[in-house]
Amino acid sequence: MKIKILPIAFLAFFITTITFAQDSSSSPELYTAHNKGKFFVHMGGNRSYYTTSDLHFEGHGYNFTVENAQSHDLPKGWNIDYVTPGKLTTSQTNWKAGYFFHDKFNVSIGIDHMKYVMTQNQTAMINGTINLPTTEPGSEFNGTYNNKPVDLTDGKFLKFEHTNGLNYVFTESAYYTDISSIFGIRNTDIFQLNFTQGVGMGLLVPRTDATVLQQERHDEFHISGYGFSADAGLNFTFFKHFYAQTEIKGGYINMTDVRTTYTNDHAQHHFWYGETIVSFGGIFRL
Repeated sequence: MKIKILPIAFLAFFITTITFAQDSSSSPELYTAHNKGKFFVHMGGNRSYYTTSDLHFEGHGYNFTVENAQSHDLPKGWNIDYVTPGKLTTSQTNWKAGYFFHDKFNVSIGIDHMKYVMTQNQTAMINGTINLPTTEPGSEFNGTYNNKPVDLTDGKFLKFEHTNGLNYVFTESAYYTDISSIFGIRNTDIFQLNFTQGVGMGLLVPRTDATVLQQERHDEFHISGYGFSADAGLNFTFFKHFYAQTEIKGGYINMTDVRTTYTNDHAQHHFWYGETIVSFGGIFRL
């Protein structure tokens, strides 16, 4: 009896082992199960929003502040310029490239090309002094200002915008969480849903379009300040390598040295900002 039991037990063990091996081989590890070692890159567009700010201008013959200046962005909507070489910066665009050093953590560098426009159709309170030579057109505004309202609509007193780019050049660290299982998604190699959140810091490199008291404007890129940011969003990955990403982003910008003319004239302002971003990109291993 003992002799018969031994072959039966061996056979049962053999069948169990083969079955387990088949189950394992039929369910290989998914590509999307791990992110460590992957690179990613994406490009998109944004809408941006700004708090009011005090614009301080200082130069030869003037030193004044525009109090609580209102501003807005300059969107173009959905258009072919987002993917047209030579026209990429005519829209409000975003670029980012990064690397996963951990399954859930990555580091990246990027550029948020926002557009900042001081609202022209406004009356603002001015504080300070203007004492330009009478031969200059802007001398019509000479005087001492103490909370004096000035209509900025015609642009003769001031036109101020970063439309060639409120360029935030940043580095960021982000945390990714796969939330696919919450929605019953099992095969994440076909479709995966991730929640993202990150923090960053960087420099502001605008090409400012400013006409102060009708003087010649400065029209070159210049490191003008610094910023901090935080963001959160959803990443929709398709077929392992392609994704769309939506983000809400916000932060603080302090521009301590905005060039306004080709002399030593400059401006300063600081404000809080927000962005809504939609991007498209790819993720891969080299």
